[in-house]
Amino acid sequence: METTMKPAHIGRKISRIRELRGIKQETLAQEMGVSQQTVSRIETSETIEEDILAKVAQILGVTPEAIKNYSDEAVITIISSTLHDNAGSVNNNCTITFNPIDKLLEVIEENKKLYERLLQSEREKVELLKKMIKE
Repeated sequence: METTMKPAHIGRKISRIRELRGIKQETLAQEMGVSQQTVSRIETSETIEEDILAKVAQILGVTPEAIKNYSDEAVITIISSTLHDNAGSVNNNCTITFNPIDKLLEVIEENKKLYERLLQSEREKVELLKKMIKE
């Protein structure tokens, strides 16, 4: 007996991730610069263009690969493993007080500032060496 794999329904995955992130269709539409009806059509489509997927992923704060590989089962597994310890009781010690993506963006910004300071320092050294050579 031959079984065929159904293609992943990208629109449904976008819808689920949007809902999990607490973002309304109207908000997503506004960020994308399209109408709410367009977002609705995207979410009912089995496939979408890569550039649209990339734009949606950026707005939702995930990668296009995360959308393509999304599954409800994986989310449930992750939630279950964080709520229960090995004995199977609820783990009340788990409190998330920050968004890891926000922290990552802060680190990236700090690195940019450090790089700019380093670059400025190197420029000053070059200017000093040029002055010394002329003298």
